[in-house]
Amino acid sequence: MERDKLSKQLFELLHGSGQCVATAESCTGGAVAAAIVATSGASEYFKGGVVSYCNEVKERLLGVSHDVLEEQTAVCEEVAIEMARGARELLKTDYAVSLTGTAGPGGGTAAIPVGTIWICVSGKTDRQTLRLTEDNGRKANLDNAAHAALTLLCRFIASSQSGSGTAKSKKS
Repeated sequence: MERDKLSKQLFELLHGSGQCVATAESCTGGAVAAAIVATSGASEYFKGGVVSYCNEVKERLLGVSHDVLEEQTAVCEEVAIEMARGARELLKTDYAVSLTGTAGPGGGTAAIPVGTIWICVSGKTDRQTLRLTEDNGRKANLDNAAHAALTLLCRFIASSQSGSGTAKSKKS
């Protein structure tokens, strides 16, 4: 399974590095965290995650701005950024990955159709975001989002460790 390969790749990147990672998940409900801990030894670098399925949890635990949630909805780049930063700060990790979106089949709008999922990986000085827009049904949307999040996380960490600067630099 592809997620197992990504979990092992994350292990290879973080094992022995002294660096840690956290998750903040909304629509995926912990699928990314579950994939990370599927590899033995993950407790060395995975501190935990927050499943923030409702906005109240996003605000209270992760520090997502109430105004941003009201003005832009929970399915936007800024919320994904704030979720990742909040998880990284809450759990005191080097990296965090967040996901927020509309997996379907309902809940979409003309402005934010079903299948729109924002992912953010945050480091201490950089971050990178990704927006998924394809609707292949709820299960496929969630599977694709978890896979994309793990892929982005691995690439971001590899880039950060190599100092190649390929991660999109933005303040987190």
